[in-house]
Amino acid sequence: MSNYMKGIAASDGVAIAKAYLLVEPDLSFDKEQITDVESELEKFRNAIETTKVELTKIRNNAEQNLGADKAAIFDAHVLILDDPEIINPVEDKIKNDKVNAPTALTEVTDQFVSIFESMDNEYMKERAADIRDVSKRVLAHILGVELPNPSMIDESVVIIGNDLTPSDTAQLNKAYVQGFVTNIGGRTSHSAIMSRSMEIAAVVGTKTITEEVKQGDMIIVDGLTGEIIINPTDDEVIAYQNKRERFFEDKKELQKLREEDSVTADGTQVELAANIGTPDDLDGVIENGAEGIGLYRTEFLYMGRDELPSEEEQFEAYKKVLETMDGKRVVVRTLDIGGDKELPYMNLPKEMNPFLGYRAIRLCLDQPDIFRPQLRALLRASTYGKLNIMFPMVATIQEFRDAKALLEEEKANLEQEGVEVSDDIELGIMVEIPSTAALADVFAKEVDFFSIGTNDLIQYTMAADRMSERVSYLYQPYNPAILRLVKQVIEASHKEGKWTGMCGEMAGDEVAIPLLLGLGLDEFSMSATSILKARRQIANLSKNEMNELSNRAIDCATSDEVQTLVKQYAK
Repeated sequence: MSNYMKGIAASDGVAIAKAYLLVEPDLSFDKEQITDVESELEKFRNAIETTKVELTKIRNNAEQNLGADKAAIFDAHVLILDDPEIINPVEDKIKNDKVNAPTALTEVTDQFVSIFESMDNEYMKERAADIRDVSKRVLAHILGVELPNPSMIDESVVIIGNDLTPSDTAQLNKAYVQGFVTNIGGRTSHSAIMSRSMEIAAVVGTKTITEEVKQGDMIIVDGLTGEIIINPTDDEVIAYQNKRERFFEDKKELQKLREEDSVTADGTQVELAANIGTPDDLDGVIENGAEGIGLYRTEFLYMGRDELPSEEEQFEAYKKVLETMDGKRVVVRTLDIGGDKELPYMNLPKEMNPFLGYRAIRLCLDQPDIFRPQLRALLRASTYGKLNIMFPMVATIQEFRDAKALLEEEKANLEQEGVEVSDDIELGIMVEIPSTAALADVFAKEVDFFSIGTNDLIQYTMAADRMSERVSYLYQPYNPAILRLVKQVIEASHKEGKWTGMCGEMAGDEVAIPLLLGLGLDEFSMSATSILKARRQIANLSKNEMNELSNRAIDCATSDEVQTLVKQYAK
């Protein structure tokens, strides 16, 4: 019997494959006294051997897909399994206290973990994490429970999880992962954004998918409509195979627009740019005919590692992006962490409201020793292409002035060292905070450009956390309040002869595009996979008509009224 579910369509495409559950299994057990010591010891020793084999496999996979430094982590894990200081006490506990293997293992490893964690030494704290990780694997094997391991997938699957962290997605092999489905999240959560850049079908926010699906169930994911079918009939599989074919044919059709300009039916030209996270995303940018990069999220350079990236490493990454884009504009956002993006090695304070807390430009201005190497790396790379720099989360004009002053200082330092720096770098800010949008006319006199970050602007304007399911109805890109702020920002920039782009997910949204065109947006920056679709849509719209549409939209009362209006016009 097929089972039907609906979620939020997060990434286009159709996936038909077996379900792979990326869910923490139940590892609970009871403490038991035993009589057969030998069989309990054997159970423990078998689990150790199985874990060794598994870790060696994971290690080799990690080396192939992620590089030797990531593989070294698993070498350390294998060493723990050979450590008599850990293994002997567990066996002694089984023999002398006559407790079952899970109890003996956890009591011994918990003791090591708490000793190491209490030491004031980063290295020992990391060892504690290693021991915890390894003992969890051994425990799973004693209990006969399978731990999920995304890096070991070797057949076509659809990943099912509560949510996917950036490190989960980093381990996924695009050759095998056809799509994914999560319980939580919205169109702008990390997992959704990553799925679009990986070009795989995704549906998020289903609330209960992890309870409805079993490992290995056949599943259909329709990333175009948000529909999911669990254990489909043969007819349903055939229907969706056809839909998938049509999706690929349409993609091929769109390829014809790769070299075209982005021009409306009545001759107005705009710029369609791509959002990227790492230089690896550049292939997709070129393939999808982007006219520039409207957002390079540099925090991915800082994630999934144990220490800050060096100036040299950053310089190489920025240089590669600028050279590949060959003179097209590249807008680089300086480090934006905090909120939902944590860096464990920075030991940032835990906050009640991290989205409203110590993040992005606030953190960088407070810790210039982190900020300066990034600014130097950007300035050094600036001669390899057309670089624009923008500061995230700017709330006051003083923050912009302070950031600009640091940049000027580093520029002077480099020039004194005889390093060449471009004289043509535009400096802008992300408009994500309502106070900045309200004061756009003042900012426009000092910045070279604005880029509107709608993902955050919407959550701050509506006072609704975009990660929270319960208030997700308030995530309203087409709310007239949002449209008015966007209009205010664009008009303020044009009055000063500056330009405005948008790099939030709204820029690639087919309902929003007609409105943004009418409001006079200059640059639309989106996931690379949305560009050709947007180009086709814009070619069929008249700028004058969209002007009229947006003027009517900002006088609407609700988001629904705006959507109805767009449907009438877009026909």
